[in-house]
Amino acid sequence: MEVTEALATEAGLFGLWSPASFPPTTDWEGELLDDEDVMRHIAAGAFVPINIGADGAFQFVARVGSVAAPAGLSGRERRYAAVVSDAYRFVAPDHDAVISGIEHVGTETGLRVPLPDCAHWRVRVALVDWAAEPGQQRADGGPGPDALPDFVVLLNPEAGEPAYRVRIETFDASG
Repeated sequence: MEVTEALATEAGLFGLWSPASFPPTTDWEGELLDDEDVMRHIAAGAFVPINIGADGAFQFVARVGSVAAPAGLSGRERRYAAVVSDAYRFVAPDHDAVISGIEHVGTETGLRVPLPDCAHWRVRVALVDWAAEPGQQRADGGPGPDALPDFVVLLNPEAGEPAYRVRIETFDASG
């Protein structure tokens, strides 16, 4: 299953979050303003940061896999992936997830990602350099109609990973 949407943030950080952990009454600044708070939610599996330290609008694809058919990058996405994160742990007791700018956590704004009957997920995030693919950038610098997304978020059922990434920085500086 795959869903896609262009999303924007003015807070410099996107995230995949569990609506069960951030109900509509959530004050995102009270829950996620400080790095220590964000780290606590990452460690609990309630929030996966999608962090490149920049404001703006970006195209997202969320791809949900299964044990029998794991979600992965397409051949084109692999070819132009600038970096892929280590796996984060994500817990979705209500079988639902949302991707949004951090300032929209606990709201109806964002890309809804329905999840099958599995509560524990392994999530990897790929940053794709769509502009590096010949013919995909318009003259004005924007993406052409067949351009790859900026981010691909891969969700696969947890398979007993020994360790998960617990960092606000989604990608290592070395790539």
